[in-house]
Amino acid sequence: MNELEKKINKLRHDIHDHNHNYYILDNPTISDYDFDQKLQELINLESLHPEFYDSNSPSQRIGGGITKLFNTISHKFPMYSLDNTYSKEEIEKWASRLQKSLLNKSFSYTCELKYDGASVNLTYQNGNFISGVTRGDGNQGDDITLNLKTIPSIPLILRGDFPDYFEVRAEVILPIDGFEKLNKERIEKGQSAFMNPRNTASGSLKLQDSSIVSRRPLECFVYSIVGKELNIISQYESLKKMRSWGFKVPNTSMISNSLSDVFNYIDKWNKDRFNLPYEIDGIVIKVNDFDHQDSLGYTAKAPRWAVAYKFNSEKIKTKLLSVEYQIGRTGAITPVANLKPVLLSGTTVKRASLHNSDQIEKLSLRQGDMVFIEKGGEIIPKIVSVDKNSRGNEENKIVFISECPNCKTSLVRIKGEAQHYCPNQNYCDPQNIGRIQHFASRKAMNIDGLGNERIALFYRQGVIRNIADLYTISPESLHQLEGMGDKSIEKLIDSIESSKNRLFHKVLFGLGIRHVGETVAIKLANAFKSIDELINSDIESLLSVNEIGEKIAESILNYFQDSTNISIVKKLKNAGLIFSIQEKKEPPPNSLSDKKILVTGTFESSREELKDKILHLGGTVSSSISKNVDLIISGENPGPIKIEKANELGLKIISEKDFYKMIQT
Repeated sequence: MNELEKKINKLRHDIHDHNHNYYILDNPTISDYDFDQKLQELINLESLHPEFYDSNSPSQRIGGGITKLFNTISHKFPMYSLDNTYSKEEIEKWASRLQKSLLNKSFSYTCELKYDGASVNLTYQNGNFISGVTRGDGNQGDDITLNLKTIPSIPLILRGDFPDYFEVRAEVILPIDGFEKLNKERIEKGQSAFMNPRNTASGSLKLQDSSIVSRRPLECFVYSIVGKELNIISQYESLKKMRSWGFKVPNTSMISNSLSDVFNYIDKWNKDRFNLPYEIDGIVIKVNDFDHQDSLGYTAKAPRWAVAYKFNSEKIKTKLLSVEYQIGRTGAITPVANLKPVLLSGTTVKRASLHNSDQIEKLSLRQGDMVFIEKGGEIIPKIVSVDKNSRGNEENKIVFISECPNCKTSLVRIKGEAQHYCPNQNYCDPQNIGRIQHFASRKAMNIDGLGNERIALFYRQGVIRNIADLYTISPESLHQLEGMGDKSIEKLIDSIESSKNRLFHKVLFGLGIRHVGETVAIKLANAFKSIDELINSDIESLLSVNEIGEKIAESILNYFQDSTNISIVKKLKNAGLIFSIQEKKEPPPNSLSDKKILVTGTFESSREELKDKILHLGGTVSSSISKNVDLIISGENPGPIKIEKANELGLKIISEKDFYKMIQT
């Protein structure tokens, strides 16, 4: 290494240290002027000598790269959401379930603040920041590495003794003072102010110009670590470790064996949160021990070992201007209140959900009423009460509609359900559009380049009328449409073609059968193996499937009794979509039919790939251990409690490598 390279490396090392002292430790050791001088010297040297380029140089924090398209990246470890709780009673019920699942073994809790920002996943290899991805849908997100590198509190190079490879989950936030300063600057320039810190942080991460991101005062708080061979036994230990490696981890967490301590922590921060320099919207409570976490596992959407406690929502009064009615893909009619715009929790609110006719009747709503709204745990605010004292004699009572606002068909209400429905499912435009949007969505057929607005445009222009029409789209039919160039057309056609490889349960979910969500679709695919068997099923065979009740069974039967639906399925089959798990003839020797399999630990392939392989071969993925489990696939760092219980029950345990050998024989 020559003297010039040594000088550049020393400058990088010194600037990394000063960054750490300033942004992580809040203890600067040099003046801002001296820091700027060092950084400028480094930039000049790197500009003159590009042969010494380093992607994690402090100079990369300045940004400047333009990203026209954010690539979609699959998460190696899924980023689950958290189940929400709104009362201490709900937390007690959750804790009781934990106690039962852990066979009354003692365990401790960690409590952490729930930062109100944008969730991201950061990957590190050999101490270097490799990539950063948005949470997305939990299974895949957008690659925003260049933008994340501009955030000073994200270390580009770690310090101390860290694993060779790991990922951290973090929240990118915009501190309140930085948000206010940013808005002041925008107003002075004649620009509109941002609404709230959370949305500003999230929007900043998706800006195409990283130099603009670098000028936003964003922070990054790390709260979780995932990976193999971490040599860490608990959540609380992981927080301390991550802090020592150079991550920003606020000193606000707590560990305790007692629910009373958890409740005291909630009460403290419910009061003190207004004194924090950043916004929080609740508390996250986790089982501390990683072995216990692994034993408890996950539901389809969230870990069983953690919950979020959400603080009481802010309420505000505004005027109800009118009520309009939305039509969902299943024909469900949802009333929506149009309100006089008002600021609620940093967001301008113009609309609120009324859910159903019972809610309108319960509130005894009248047009022009002054109503109280809150956000609660929902994205769309809701009306919670009416100020009847301010009511005059001019307000007209709001009466729920009796016919579809689109096709004028008389509405029906199924016994035992709160929702009204438009039964004209094949000739009601919003229903048809909604079904196509659902079918093309990421969790169903994952057709890239076919967003909701584009689908609505295609429908209005007569390019498509149902989901089967997607597979007969020609480039010629798209050229005439606004915004459809050769490249976007080619990409869309390729994506539609690729969707033909989606597994049976994804296609089944995409059909949009009422009450058939992702989990139910998997159970149906495993039980009936093919669409033909499902079409020919009866009420008894449907009810024999685990977790399928009368409501779901009747919905499935009704769907396949409709000749239009049968015609669409037939067209989809002819287009080449996968409508079976395996051949209807003799089962292949590698079939996992009727096998209940549990997956524990970390693997070379992702857990999702492994689970999809099991499902594709007819197996069922179990989330908990019992005598009914046929096989356990154990990766690195499996849950000791699961392995111990498996040995007690005499269950067969194999490695990932042995599993793939088994299904190839």
